[in-house]
Amino acid sequence: MEQKISVVINTYNAELHLREVLETVKDFDEIVVCDMESTDHTMEIAKGYGCKIVVFPKKNYKIVEPARMFAIQSATYPWVLVVDADELVPRELREYLYKRIAEPDCPQGLYIPRLNRFMNKPIKGRIGDHQLRFFVRQGTTWPTYIHSIPHVEGRVEHIPHLKNVMLVHLNESSLHTIIEKDNRYSDDEVDKRADKHYGLFALFFRPAFYFFKNFIIDADYKNGVNGFIHSSLKAFYQFLLVAKIIEKKEE
Repeated sequence: MEQKISVVINTYNAELHLREVLETVKDFDEIVVCDMESTDHTMEIAKGYGCKIVVFPKKNYKIVEPARMFAIQSATYPWVLVVDADELVPRELREYLYKRIAEPDCPQGLYIPRLNRFMNKPIKGRIGDHQLRFFVRQGTTWPTYIHSIPHVEGRVEHIPHLKNVMLVHLNESSLHTIIEKDNRYSDDEVDKRADKHYGLFALFFRPAFYFFKNFIIDADYKNGVNGFIHSSLKAFYQFLLVAKIIEKKEE
């Protein structure tokens, strides 16, 4: 298999961080920007970096997932690295990926660790935040619903935690931003879970489980008060989602 990598970036009004992101991926073999009809300077910035630009009609979409598959299919090379428009790719990660695909036992997909931020600080201890963002293009499909992960034909592995071998998420994730996103994302997820019959038990159990998972298992407690707030918001998202599903059932 040809040892070349296409970087795929989905965008919509992504001018805030796009230059910084493109600087970190400019040494890959190709950069594909799949834009959903931005109205800011996103396209201008992408053209300035010589990116291959394709356009996916925005229509009434509020999430990126419907455009993921089109973006991946627009790539030229057999290996694809999917990067969000607010994520950096350190040199160490790029070097790791090229080294890995040159090895005979390379899997068809790799989960990449990601360093996130919350309330203006890096989140410590997020051992569970691996993203399946690197894979063989042929045979890979990406479902169109919110928070979906790609389906890769073949073996997938997790990249171990190595210094700088990770995606760096620039989004500061202020409380205002998170609450706004939770409301929007939960609206989109209601249809995905239309067959669920949630009740009082789910209203209690799902938030409690997700708080425990984030605060204890994923070590959010290492972030002190910020970690408690972060885990509480994760739990609240589940409460909001279940409540909206119950509301829809009663319409």
